[in-house]
Amino acid sequence: MMIAVLKALAIGWLLTAAAWPQSDFARALPFPSRRALGSLLLQAEPLPPATGLEHVLAQMDAAARNFKTTEATLVSDQYEKVINETDTQKGKIYFRREGGEIQMAADFAQPDKKYVIYSGGKVQVYQPKIDQVNEYNVASKNRGDIESYLVLGFGGSGRDLQKSYDVKFLGTETVNGIKTEKLELIPKSVRLRNNIERILLWIDPARGISVQQQMFEPGGDYRLAKYSDIQINQKLPDGVFKLKTTGKTRFIPPQG
Repeated sequence: MMIAVLKALAIGWLLTAAAWPQSDFARALPFPSRRALGSLLLQAEPLPPATGLEHVLAQMDAAARNFKTTEATLVSDQYEKVINETDTQKGKIYFRREGGEIQMAADFAQPDKKYVIYSGGKVQVYQPKIDQVNEYNVASKNRGDIESYLVLGFGGSGRDLQKSYDVKFLGTETVNGIKTEKLELIPKSVRLRNNIERILLWIDPARGISVQQQMFEPGGDYRLAKYSDIQINQKLPDGVFKLKTTGKTRFIPPQG
């Protein structure tokens, strides 16, 4: 890496010198040296576009600075190793940054209707089929872990990613016709690592967002989330962060 940086600096310095032929530096060069300089510039191959981990993280930083909302179609496959079965859910997912807080809402249509909302440190899961809402409070000590996971590839910056995970670049891969850059994340938090062993992200470098995620749990279970029709910083439908309950809905408050 250091050699590549030094090469880039050297070529940039030479280009600067060549662009100002009347400068004291250029006039001081003996003619053969200037001819050699011109030959060197003609022979030098152009630098390839930036790639790799630093490039991906920089693109995520740029996307995070402008992030307000995201809406996407979601297909989520939950694989359970013990019974060797995969449960697939399909629906829409929404993210919003509101006053420094991250909010998330998922509206699943298949196989059964289900709404999941995370806001204000609380998770609500509504199942219309049984007309019941289960509520869960996120402990303040775990809130940072939860929110760092929620914004993976959707509003989270590359710098913040490195605070919470050990990040490794795994190369490029085409997903749904999009050339992506693949990252592996290992949680630094022991609490999070007890539930999430590692995460794979497929980042669209043009937008700095995730188009696919795979989360591996200890024991072999995993969740694969595939996103499409991604809309960035567009007006979200009204009421997506409010549960559409009935007058008879039963609310189950957090236990303990």
